[in-house]
Amino acid sequence: MIYNKTEKTLETNRLLLRLFKESDAREVTRLCNNYNIYKNTLYLPYPYSMDDALSWMKNHQENFNGNKAYEFAVTDKVTGKLYGAIALTNHQKFNHGEIAYWIGEEYWGNGYATEAAKTILEFAFVEKNYNKVFARYFDSNEASGKVLSKIGMKKEGVLREHILKEDQYIDLVYYGILKKEFG
Repeated sequence: MIYNKTEKTLETNRLLLRLFKESDAREVTRLCNNYNIYKNTLYLPYPYSMDDALSWMKNHQENFNGNKAYEFAVTDKVTGKLYGAIALTNHQKFNHGEIAYWIGEEYWGNGYATEAAKTILEFAFVEKNYNKVFARYFDSNEASGKVLSKIGMKKEGVLREHILKEDQYIDLVYYGILKKEFG
């Protein structure tokens, strides 16, 4: 991982994680206006509008500068194509944070979420000196669980029927990793 503090970017073999720009709103809207992404995410609305994209991106720069959250566009390092998003919250009081991500359905299965998530872990532990990073996902979203396992996170528990979505109760699975376990 290469972290460019000035540009606020993280670079991997294939990806450039960068802050969102207003010009990304149209593509974010296109990718997020997808039922299969909506059904696997906690907060994403559906249908997803341009206003949703713009209001979501509005505070990213301020959150980053204030060390509250780091919300990155997951893009192709060469072409700049937007694949999705990955975020890391910063709970300073507890010195930990949560990662969350989505990848546009047409880009599923290419390892972009895994590559971005591994990079975010390195950013959290090396650059921000977190003690712990955690993530949560719906038990029906096995692909997300595989991503978390691949990056070294361990299952910590299940909150049974914790979320009500589309009139169904869904189990929320928690994964976590400590700084001393990373590497």
